[in-house]
Parts: sequence; C-alpha cells; structure tokens
Amino acid sequence: MSRRAVICGGSIGGLFCAAFLRRAGWDTIVLERSRSELSGRGAGIVTHDLLIDLIAQAGASTADLGVQVQDRVAFDLAGNRIATLPLPQIVTSWDRVHSLLRALVPDGGYHLDKAVARYDDQGDSVTLTCEDGSRFEADVLIGADGFRSALRGQMQPDVQPVFSGYVVWRCLAREADLPPDLRDQVFDSFGFFLPQGTQILGYPIAGPGNDLRPGHRRYNFVWYAPVEAGELTDMLTDAKGIHHPVTIPPPLVRDDVLDRMQAFARRHLAKPFLEILARSERPFFTPIYDHLSPAFSAGRVALAGDAACVARPHVGMGVTKAAADAEALARHLSAAPVIDALAAYGTERNAAAALAHATAQRLGRYIFAAPDQGHNHDGSNNPNLARIMAETAVVPAAPDHPIT
Repeated sequence: MSRRAVICGGSIGGLFCAAFLRRAGWDTIVLERSRSELSGRGAGIVTHDLLIDLIAQAGASTADLGVQVQDRVAFDLAGNRIATLPLPQIVTSWDRVHSLLRALVPDGGYHLDKAVARYDDQGDSVTLTCEDGSRFEADVLIGADGFRSALRGQMQPDVQPVFSGYVVWRCLAREADLPPDLRDQVFDSFGFFLPQGTQILGYPIAGPGNDLRPGHRRYNFVWYAPVEAGELTDMLTDAKGIHHPVTIPPPLVRDDVLDRMQAFARRHLAKPFLEILARSERPFFTPIYDHLSPAFSAGRVALAGDAACVARPHVGMGVTKAAADAEALARHLSAAPVIDALAAYGTERNAAAALAHATAQRLGRYIFAAPDQGHNHDGSNNPNLARIMAETAVVPAAPDHPIT
C-alpha cells in the first residue's frame, strides 16, 4: 500500500526529504510558497564528508560538486599571513546543491505558490490546507519550510527565532575581476580575518552554471558585523518605508545602509578583503538568529532543517543538518509506524541539532571576545584563533569536557 508524505518547503531541506523518502518507497508532494523556482544568489556552502555521502545516498551525483581548497589561512589587517591550517574541503554553492536535488523530484510532485495556512492531524492521517484553499491529505506531514516555518508556528507558537546581535554580510566577486596579486594572495584558500568585534571569512566557489574553470570562478565573501536591535529595525526598512520583519529581500536594502556598511568596512577590514568587497557585486545582509525547537515532531507532523533548528552559520551545518534530518526521517519511517517513527526521529535529531546549535553560539561569542582577553584590533592576537580556524564549518563533535 502506497504511503504519502507532504513536504512543506521546496528548498534544499525539503528536496532532501523528498529524495530520501522516494528512495524508501514513499509518494511525496513538495509544496513551495514561492511563486517561482528558487535561487540562492550563488551563496557559498562548505561541504563536509557527511554531506557528500548524504548527497550520494539521496541519489545525486557528487562529481564536479565544487572547488577543492587545501588550507585555511588567517590574515592580519595589512594582509600578512599569520597562520595556516591544512584542512582539505570542497566548497560549493547553494545553487549547485539545489539543482542536483531538484532533478530528483518530478515536476508533478513539486508545486509552487503553495503557502501553508494550517494543518489538521486526525490521528490516522493529516490534512494540510494552503492559503489558496487547496488541501492535501497524507500519512505524514513534514515542515521543511525554513526558520519562519508556518508548520512550527502552529505546532509550537511560543518558539520564535531570537536575534543574536549581529548580521552577516555576503557578496560574490568574479575571479576575473580580481588583480593577479590579490588572486595569488587569497583566492585558493579558505581565508580568515579575526579581529575583536567582527569577523571575515571567504573562499572560492564555482562561477555561474557551476563553471569550475580557473578564471571563471567566484570568491564568496562572508562578514559578521555587530548591529544593535534598534539599528536592525532601520536596516530592515526599505526605501518606501516598509519594514520587513526578520529579514529583507536583498534588492530592497537601502543605498544608505550599504554606504554605512562600506564606511565601517574601510575602518575595520583587512586589506585583501576590503579590495574584494570593492570589486564585488552588490552586497546583502541577513540577521543572525538562534532557534532550537524543543521537539521535532508531534503526532504525524515532523520538523526538519531550519524549521526545527537554526544553528548560526559559523558551523556551516545548515545544509548538512537538513540532509541528516531527511535521512533519519526516511530511515525511521521505514522501521516503525508513523507516530513511533517520528518520535524516534525527533529524539535522534534533536540531540544532534542541540550540539550544532551550542557550538555555533560558542563560535559566535569568540567574535566579541571580552576586552580582558587582550587587544586584537588587527587580527594578529586573537586568543581563540586556532580554535576558530579548526572548528568553523566543521561537523561539531561532542567535547570530552565543557568548552566555554
């Protein structure tokens, strides 16, 4: 007898859920609230061995996944290399991973413009109603609809993302637009600038269309900058005076907000990263939030990916965590009745998410180290430099003793 899963969210997390469940014999329907196919604006993703394995298990190819980097390098304010850590990784883009997974889901099982209104769990089935009035009945309902999840909003209305006190600015620079000496200095490594009070990292990713040819790639620029809550309200207000709660579409970031960011950059950024910023496309920002759901399931409804937990991007676990959630969902649903399976899934994945959540918060605290840890305005005297370089964008492991 066929079993059906309705998955809310057509981004990477939802596609992983669909891919793993389809391989386990489930019929799946993916519902995406956007009216058009999704695009990640080229945002970079640092892969882990776990993610690469899960992409393959989902049925997608891992060939030509991204750019191989061998070393992590820290720079001081003047652009001098002050530390090197060998740590081979493949760095890819959101668009590349999304396209691989989207190809695994038939168009007939992927529906755009389907915003969630509510769900009703009848015990022996669950029904989802969309804002346009359409209804979908299923054996299991999965909320993979991001950190502002409508499903979580109904299941756990008191769970709300909490602003961390800083934002991440992102942009891309074309490799061909960088001067040769700058390319030689930073392009082929995973770079860091780690002064007190802000943090930069960057790495190469493929060019448009997953172009991996030297000279055709791009540099992914990631900058964590402090922002007061009142200032964030202003930054999330567009030129028409419309305030966008939680986050703002990149094209609507006001020019004066960008001007203030550029002025702050000129005062604080290391020389090579400042040059990259000057040669990049229009930057955009995303506020950093914390959120960990106390439970990942209730009855026939489960949460996955960012809907279940947002770990700050320092651990680089957003995509990997979503993939591991999807694999665990399919595995448990293949071994037990739905309600028991989802409860077991929640127990397993809540513990893993809590570790990533705590590790990411700790890495975030290192950015704003207390003054008594020493002056580190030029990035050359960060007491946590070795730990940050070793633990950023790495699958966290449970420590033998507490780390603060």
